[in-house]
Amino acid sequence: MKSSTAVSPEPMHYFSWRRFTAVAGPGLVVMLADTDAGSVITAAQSGAEWGYRLLLLQLILVPILYIVQELTVRLGIVSGKGHAELIRDHFGRGWAWLSVATLVLACVGALLSELSGLAGVGLLMGVPAPITMVLVVAALIIMAYRGSYLAVERIAIVVGAFELVFLAVALEAGPSMTALAAGSVEIPWQEPKYLYLVAANIGAVIMPWMVFYQQSAVVEKKLTIADLPAARLDTGIGAVLTQVIMAAVLVATAATLAGKTQTGALDSVQQIAEAITPYLGETTGKLLFGLGLSGSAIVATIVVTLTAARTLSEVLGVKHSLEHEPAEAPWFYGIYTATLIAGALLIVSGVNLVSLSVGVQVMNALLLPIVLGFLYLLARRLPNPYRLKGAYALIVAVVIAAAVIFGLYSGVLGLWG
Repeated sequence: MKSSTAVSPEPMHYFSWRRFTAVAGPGLVVMLADTDAGSVITAAQSGAEWGYRLLLLQLILVPILYIVQELTVRLGIVSGKGHAELIRDHFGRGWAWLSVATLVLACVGALLSELSGLAGVGLLMGVPAPITMVLVVAALIIMAYRGSYLAVERIAIVVGAFELVFLAVALEAGPSMTALAAGSVEIPWQEPKYLYLVAANIGAVIMPWMVFYQQSAVVEKKLTIADLPAARLDTGIGAVLTQVIMAAVLVATAATLAGKTQTGALDSVQQIAEAITPYLGETTGKLLFGLGLSGSAIVATIVVTLTAARTLSEVLGVKHSLEHEPAEAPWFYGIYTATLIAGALLIVSGVNLVSLSVGVQVMNALLLPIVLGFLYLLARRLPNPYRLKGAYALIVAVVIAAAVIFGLYSGVLGLWG
């Protein structure tokens, strides 16, 4: 492990595309996972119920997402340790277990949401849920057991790229620019149901497992201080990309459902697909929606399952890398496998995807104080010149406090208002 006390003053770095292509990956993967099945469903629900009224929020969340994830990059590269390991070292094992409990709760909710999305796409294409689950679980277990970190990263990026089809869906929907501009600035702040979806969208963008995954990923990829500028760019591009995709899903559903009789709550993947496909063409609409949702759900399943396995292994003090063979890291691979199988069995038993997806995102918003609190405190303990300090520390504190307060406020009002 790298020691934080051995960090020298920050040298001058010159950006190069060769270095960027070698470094890029953790940011793109975690951001593609951020636009997961639950986030897609949340964005679709937002567009169906409120038109373009939640579109501006998607853009506002870009810098907030970057600020949060850049801190994880900084922590991982400078310390050479995962997030749970750092919490254990600085605050003790008890606080580490609290953070891990928070993470596991978020990961389980996210995993069920992703697998539900994949089961829904399977049903949309005529494949029974049990068969879909067997194929997905088997493929992801083989990938982890047979592949290195770089192989898994490349698979995640390729699969996640299917999310870009949502941009085509939004264009095909033919949104009215006048209605889009007018709707995006019409904010019904006093509507509890609107605030519930505000909280859901915040939770859909800033997720606990993202912080843990990206920090572990930059450590496992063995990025160094010299890679920090490229890693930040990787994160910035990913932050823009994920919110563009979220906005595209919202625009597509708002454009196709605004003023139509179908506007309102959507109760399944099939219902969401069927709501937009008449305006895109039956075959094209189902194909595009299925590809996009499958890409988002698979990459997020990879990320959340690896995150749960890595973080629990970190706190237990056992090996937790894809570079180790299963016999060398039995706890890591065992947790990964058991989590996937348990999630698939729950999905086969039946679960309401939309209610689960939106509820999970609100839960993420309510967990923000713990996740972002530790993130901020750890960044304040980094050695110079990487420590979070001065005016930027104040800006970060204001951004984090605003995200936490508004997430809690809108979440509580949305649930009980």
